[in-house]
Amino acid sequence: MANTFDYDVVIIGAGPAGMCAALYAGRSMLRAVVLERGMPGGELLNTEKIEDWIGEESILGHELARKFEAHARSFGAEFRLYTVVTSVRKLDDGRFETTIENGDVYHSPTIILTAGGTPVKLGIPGEIEYAGKGVSYCAICDGAFFRNHTIAVVGGGDAAVEEADFLTRYAEKVYLIHRRDELRASKILQQRLFANPKIEVIWNAVAEEIVGDAQGFMSVLRIRDVRSGELRDLAATGCFVFVGFRPNTGVIDGHFEHDAMGYIITDTNMQSSIRGLFAAGDVRSQLTRQVTTAVGDATTAAIAVEKYLKAIADSGAKEPEILASGGYAV
Repeated sequence: MANTFDYDVVIIGAGPAGMCAALYAGRSMLRAVVLERGMPGGELLNTEKIEDWIGEESILGHELARKFEAHARSFGAEFRLYTVVTSVRKLDDGRFETTIENGDVYHSPTIILTAGGTPVKLGIPGEIEYAGKGVSYCAICDGAFFRNHTIAVVGGGDAAVEEADFLTRYAEKVYLIHRRDELRASKILQQRLFANPKIEVIWNAVAEEIVGDAQGFMSVLRIRDVRSGELRDLAATGCFVFVGFRPNTGVIDGHFEHDAMGYIITDTNMQSSIRGLFAAGDVRSQLTRQVTTAVGDATTAAIAVEKYLKAIADSGAKEPEILASGGYAV
């Protein structure tokens, strides 16, 4: 038998944004629940060190995740872990119906979507076949398996450059494959990369195919020069892919305003074009996606939710408009 639950706000995703939203919801004495498909932490669990969290010159990703969770729980945050959300639908009465994989339903007048993103795949032959057998999307998860190996990293942003540097702890040599002649990563990360003797950058190249050996493991990364079209085989037993993320917005049943990449467009209150549906962190269209921006989004979203709920209680309107002044219109 499926169960039905009622909350003031359902928070989907327990990364930094979700846990921060839960903390502020708790401080506002809201009945809130966080639905998380795995363990709390989000991308923090895939990052070895965080060096841009104010007040901490350097902190391990999993340690910061643990602190976030403990802080949120101290204000009464309720977590439902290993809970996969399948759909979020707005009902005619203004409430949302959030359904999870086992059929249970959560009703709430507000949603804060903090579900983050999913790594973009290369879409080349061999990528799926050798996933977990050389192909990876998480350096901190799988790096130790490549001790003294030669491996490749594909990408040119912060994640690719940072993880290439991290992987040299284990690998004997790391190729960084980038399709352009300059990196998009921050300057400080580039400086570390270029100073690392174990890393060789291959410019103006894209991955074409992943080839395996007789034992069923990756042995070669075939790349193509985007200018000449020349193919080249790199002897590599691992390929770490960091070419971007797609926002996890597929659970939303209904149209919402989004940018060309599918990220949710919100107003300054973090509210989407669907009244009552708020978004924070990596699912939201914005200039940059960092831990600091995620928790800033979440702070605003949770406070806006509290004002939205108060407006409902005061006015009886099922979809009040929250004004920049903090007031509301019906």
